Amino acid sequence: MNWSDYFPDAQLQALIGQALEHDRDLRVAVQRVEEARATYGIQRADQFPTIAAGSTYARFRAPGGVLTSEPLVSSLYDVSLTESNWELDFWGRVRNLKGAALQDFLATDEARRAATVSLIAQVADSYLVLREYNERIALTRQTIASRAESLRIFRRRFEVGAISRLDLTQSEILLQQAQTLAAQLEQSRATEAHALDLLVGEPAHLSPVPQQLEDASVRSEPGAGLPSELLANRPDIVAAEHQLRAANANIGAARAAFFPRITLTSSFGTTSTALHSLFASGSGVWVFLPDLSLPIFDAGRNRGKLQLAQARRKEAVAQYEKTIQGAFRDVADALSAREWLTDQVQIARDTLAAQTERARLARLRYDNGATPFLEVLDAQRDLLSAQQQLVQTRRALLSSRVALYASLGGGAPAQVDTAPAPSSSEHPIPQDPLP
Repeated sequence: MNWSDYFPDAQLQALIGQALEHDRDLRVAVQRVEEARATYGIQRADQFPTIAAGSTYARFRAPGGVLTSEPLVSSLYDVSLTESNWELDFWGRVRNLKGAALQDFLATDEARRAATVSLIAQVADSYLVLREYNERIALTRQTIASRAESLRIFRRRFEVGAISRLDLTQSEILLQQAQTLAAQLEQSRATEAHALDLLVGEPAHLSPVPQQLEDASVRSEPGAGLPSELLANRPDIVAAEHQLRAANANIGAARAAFFPRITLTSSFGTTSTALHSLFASGSGVWVFLPDLSLPIFDAGRNRGKLQLAQARRKEAVAQYEKTIQGAFRDVADALSAREWLTDQVQIARDTLAAQTERARLARLRYDNGATPFLEVLDAQRDLLSAQQQLVQTRRALLSSRVALYASLGGGAPAQVDTAPAPSSSEHPIPQDPLP
């Protein structure tokens, strides 16, 4: 699923687009892919001979009795094509090293894709947190305005002797508590806004009008009955698979080091003592120099390299299995969070309705002299807490949807997804449907 389909909120889509274009961590991940691509190109070139063209001019003097009986002063012109130290890969050493470099490149590209999915999820979650703070601040400001008006009335009633000093003080405490909460929320919101700016890579362009949380900001259902095979496309799982394949290729290269190594050096050209006859008939020269080397004694170096490659393969297997287990846990956590947070949101709504009625009744009882203002104080405090709790729980529910998106492998624009995601063959994932 493309991320723009999962996050239909237009402002959130704009922020994600900015982040994909400007985020520095994603740029680093892209450059690491380019580094791995270049490394693979270098390793791939070792499969082919390196041919160089060269020309030489030499002026020399030889004393008598060396080349001729008389002292000799002459020139030498040479033009040649040379191929040096080309290994005939009978045992697959170079081929396996190239394969390992290719798998490292693909694993790095999957790491870049994982960074993209993680960035999208972080931007979405940070955006939701900002919307949560906006709504909580708006509720708090409404409470401040209401309590400020109540305090004004209480001061007037205290001046005429209708209420005690204690009631006036308690009304002041109610206002100060709301003002303190508003200051704390403003500070937290500023911190979250700075974090979003860092993710986006530039100042985030948010609507100047505070917006409330919208349940439609994140798609509620990714689709029922999704198979667990879907997790095989998670970037971290595909990257772990490529790393395992690279470890297998390195074992092949380490084993090939035990066999003879054959290299060829050859040269073909023309040589003459006079420039005008450099390309004349009979001036051609060639050299063919095969070289065979067989390791006899290396103090256990090759055996140690093989054992190192085998140990790294076992490590890659364990890491691959751990990645798969972690993927299932991420999905299970996101699904359970979505289920239970849905219940918590409904409970929070019921609690808020009850607290609202309690606050109304407490104020009515106080106005009729049936209860002290302390009961109103407790009811108003609990009402504000219930309002804040409902907003927090609703945001947590939306964040669980974001977590589910990321745990299923996410989605990215077509121009960002450049590397294919091969399916797992060595460690298949069970086909049980997700709940």
